[in-house]
Amino acid sequence: MKADRALIHRAAAVLARGPIHTVALAREVLGLTGNPGAASAAVFTLLGADERFKVDGEGVWSMAGPAPGTPLNQLRYAVVDVETTGGTYTSGHRMTDIAIYEVRDGVVEDEYRSLINPGRHIPRQIEVLTGINNRMVSSAPFFDHIASDVLERLEGRIFVAHNVRFDWGWVSQQLAEAVGEVPDVERLCTVRMARRLVPRLRRRNLDALARHYGIEIEDRHRAHGDALATARILVRLLDEASRQGLADYHALNAFLRKRGKRSRPRQGQQLFFLAPTPDAENVR
Repeated sequence: MKADRALIHRAAAVLARGPIHTVALAREVLGLTGNPGAASAAVFTLLGADERFKVDGEGVWSMAGPAPGTPLNQLRYAVVDVETTGGTYTSGHRMTDIAIYEVRDGVVEDEYRSLINPGRHIPRQIEVLTGINNRMVSSAPFFDHIASDVLERLEGRIFVAHNVRFDWGWVSQQLAEAVGEVPDVERLCTVRMARRLVPRLRRRNLDALARHYGIEIEDRHRAHGDALATARILVRLLDEASRQGLADYHALNAFLRKRGKRSRPRQGQQLFFLAPTPDAENVR
């Protein structure tokens, strides 16, 4: 097993330079130069079940996620928050606000923010919640005009959001519509991180986590305010992960995938989760 780990790290180092064919990978990592079939089989035995590596139909391998062993604080994170017109994408609703902060080496930096013209009316209740009104977005760019900037700031980074299904769902759908491309990136949810890393907290919405870590949220329910708070919370959660011995992304991801113990409902307690809301994890 120790030898396998060393070979996996060697493969990751080779693939960090770029994609490579199975035969060449077998030669560089395993020192195999004989029968191509045997070399390929050896590579698949080593890497085939490891989700951090991927291979295409031509037998070319590449990294599907961060290289094993890379400390969490050395990875690049794109922390994202979006605001929308309130309905679903399929019913014609669109984003009105987006913000992206990069986190690396425990530092929050490189802010990107923009209002977005949704091309439709913003309902009054959404205006009250976010403070974004129709006049504000009337001169804002349509998403098509900023899609390339958004894509550039996501590529090569781990996509992070508070309730990541919501933000990733909107960003990926609008990128696919605007440029026909969605970045192939790992995703982290700070709600799930908090649930597993700080299980003593009873509430894990953004306000509760901000209070727990002493973080002030400026402009709540605006993308830049919520994204900045989420980025600062991420830094604290990554510190917590390191303290718990989760040294790299693979270890963290495996830990987050495990199900924690759930308490059984008391007799007569209503099971509201049987009737999901449009936002299944109402924790924003």
